[in-house]
Amino acid sequence: MPTYTYEAADPSKACKLCREQFAVTQKMSDAPLEGCPECGGPVRRVITAVGVNTRYAKMNKAPSDSELKRAGFHKLVNEGDGKFRKTV
Repeated sequence: MPTYTYEAADPSKACKLCREQFAVTQKMSDAPLEGCPECGGPVRRVITAVGVNTRYAKMNKAPSDSELKRAGFHKLVNEGDGKFRKTV
């Protein structure tokens, strides 16, 4: 289930929780929260970046052919005309 971040719609009338932002795990089909779970004040959903936690996302590069082979994967290279060549 995704985690959604919320913040106070009006920070001047908010408690510490919703003034600073808080996260809630909800189903995608659930309606957005309308009130802070602590003070009941109006809140809005904040759009945030999606976190991707993989080994290669941190290095920002694709795995090398030797790393693919070591992990048991095969790499196919498109040669055109619907033909592919296996390189690893």
